[in-house]
Amino acid sequence: MTIKSDEWIIKMAQEKGMIEPFEPSQVRNGISFGTSSYGYDFRIADEFKVFTPKGMGVIDPKDFAHVHFIDFKGSICEIPPNGYVLGRTVEYFRIPRNILTIAYGKSTYARCGVYLHVTPFEPEWEGYATIAISNATSLPARIYAGEGIGQLIFLEADDVCKTSYADKKGKYQAQKEITTAKI
Repeated sequence: MTIKSDEWIIKMAQEKGMIEPFEPSQVRNGISFGTSSYGYDFRIADEFKVFTPKGMGVIDPKDFAHVHFIDFKGSICEIPPNGYVLGRTVEYFRIPRNILTIAYGKSTYARCGVYLHVTPFEPEWEGYATIAISNATSLPARIYAGEGIGQLIFLEADDVCKTSYADKKGKYQAQKEITTAKI
């Protein structure tokens, strides 16, 4: 596998629509976003699902309903102490068949006890990425919509995969909104 450079990311975004909207340079207004040396810093949209554990006995990924969330839309989202929210990227991604991405949270948030979880974007996955953002502190933590939240690293495979995410009709393919757990 080969890590892809900023030049490759710019070319793929501009010629193939891999990232929309796309920022070809690093924007340092607030928490940075845009193309970096070997990745792309993506932004968080202004739509959130705030987890509310009221009346629950156990978390079950096989039976996890929308009722466990409160929808919130705004430029600043506060994550409850030791809580989490789901959000989505501003950017819509179209991953080529020979590419896999790995996402990391921005260090600005990590240094405040706020952690990001995004699964890898598999070959030929597309959509707005749903992001889980956890607050590991005992105080509320703020997330700023429209600013950077994480970074994608693009890895090119030596061989093209036999079965892509699109081929297997993945359950999170082409998602247009924050998507909770599915079975």
